[in-house]
Amino acid sequence: MTKIIKEMLPPDVRVARDAQDLLVDCCVEFINLISSESNEICNKEEKRTIAPEHVLRALEVLGFGEYLVEVQAAYEQHRHETLDSPKAGGRWGKETGGGMTEEEAIAAQQRMFAEARARMNSGTTPSTQSQNTE
Repeated sequence: MTKIIKEMLPPDVRVARDAQDLLVDCCVEFINLISSESNEICNKEEKRTIAPEHVLRALEVLGFGEYLVEVQAAYEQHRHETLDSPKAGGRWGKETGGGMTEEEAIAAQQRMFAEARARMNSGTTPSTQSQNTE
């Protein structure tokens, strides 16, 4: 989280350690909130596994509906790049021996962070980027 904070701000801006800790605590609380609501939705449907659809519905129920398009786009991109990727060896990759090395995973993570920063700075989402290039 500290790395993300540093990468998202201009180089001349510093963030106090207490502020970084507060941001991390807020992220943890947000994840707990979404997880709890997703679990409730999952239980109401008498399912045993929380699915992405439950998380999306939880965001909407909790008043974060304005982020659904961006979250759905990020989920689709993640699914496309990792779960369904032939390079990843199918659904889980490592089961078939086609998983990424640690170095490849770190490089992919850095690339995704850079893409997310670029989208955030330009104010576009992956869906609007594809519309802009057509």
